Amino acid sequence: MVELFYGLGFLALFGLSASAGVALKARLPKEHLSEETMNAIRMMTGFLVTFAAVLLSMQLSAVRSASETANKNRSAYAAELASLDQCLRGLGADVDATRLRLRQYTAAVIASTWPGEAAPHVEGMPDPRQMAVRGEDAKLSKLMEDVGLAIDTLAPQGQGAVSRAARCRAAYVSVLHGRWTVIEDTHGPSVALYVIIISFWLALVFLSFGLQIPRGRLAVVVLAIGVIAVASVMFVIVDLMEPYTGFFGISSASMREALADMNR
Repeated sequence: MVELFYGLGFLALFGLSASAGVALKARLPKEHLSEETMNAIRMMTGFLVTFAAVLLSMQLSAVRSASETANKNRSAYAAELASLDQCLRGLGADVDATRLRLRQYTAAVIASTWPGEAAPHVEGMPDPRQMAVRGEDAKLSKLMEDVGLAIDTLAPQGQGAVSRAARCRAAYVSVLHGRWTVIEDTHGPSVALYVIIISFWLALVFLSFGLQIPRGRLAVVVLAIGVIAVASVMFVIVDLMEPYTGFFGISSASMREALADMNR
């Protein structure tokens, strides 16, 4: 996983920065380590720590909120797909071909969105290996358009069937809205520059900590704990930036449950 490499990179960067600070302290002449100099370093370090803590807190909150929203939207979309299929089911055998296209679409979405998982199979579904992992895909769009065209051309007989067909059209509109919502969830703002800047700040902070800590095992252990803790926060932020990958990625369970309901 790319996110894991980022996490290890943060750990290495902050650890090397702290080690560089310790090594630099051992080599600097004593006049450079006077009380006045150390007080100035502590003041600047406190300034950087305060701003870094605020930024980390804000970014962690933002990416967590975005991830939870994307997860909620995906679950809602799965429910809308299952609801549309249930509506079509009530129209009888005349819409079996339309329901098959809907199952093909759902299975292809699962296979293309979660390529690392076992792909479901529905006869006639397009090859997910040729589909876009994120954003809109032309083949999936064509399947969904075919479903909509078939629903729009329904000509049921009887008042009950006419009313159900109208409900299916409304359900299809909800599915379209949900589809674009989950597509947009994958296009979050780029925060690469933010990660670079905050990593630079934190590297300076740990360099300063290395200059300040006294010699001793306990001080080194405390510094190491700080490095691990901050690196883990940065890892969580980067991991949450990608809603469908990583350790905190959105599960395919809701979409698979929707497909299982369609197959009943």
